[in-house]
Amino acid sequence: MLDFELAALYGVETSQLKRAVKRNIKRFEGEDFMIVLSVAETEKVRSRCQIGTMKRGTNIKYESFAFTELGVAMLSSVLRSDTAIEINRNIMRAFVELRRLTQLAAASYQELQREINDVKDYIEDILRDQNDINEEHSAQLEAIGIALTELQMQKRKEKPIRPIGFNAPQYNEDNK
Repeated sequence: MLDFELAALYGVETSQLKRAVKRNIKRFEGEDFMIVLSVAETEKVRSRCQIGTMKRGTNIKYESFAFTELGVAMLSSVLRSDTAIEINRNIMRAFVELRRLTQLAAASYQELQREINDVKDYIEDILRDQNDINEEHSAQLEAIGIALTELQMQKRKEKPIRPIGFNAPQYNEDNK
């Protein structure tokens, strides 16, 4: 936002805002807080955005300050109007609330992570138990399979297979 827009929002004169910034220029160093626009750049921005806080036809004589979000927050701490003080208080409250919510979210995340780990451990235990059961059962099933195969072989040895066909000799129990 430009200096004259913020001056209107904070209820101060643009010259008062600029003086406060110049007195505290170290607070606004770096493009992440504020940049200084030339008169031509200010005119270009003003014409593109059709800024309503400045009267049409007003000639811009001085370079303007353009503030980022961080600059607007910093500006509220250097101005001495009631509005600036109230805005600064609200910004501080917002930061405190944001920190509280961040801590709450972190705690919730840690609790969720613990629950996920508990479920993961539970599933791993089930799979481990199932593997143990499968190994025991597979050994038992293999022993049962071998026993059934042996029984089938004994049955086949005891009872001869009947020949099939017309020319096959007749089978009876006495001809064994």
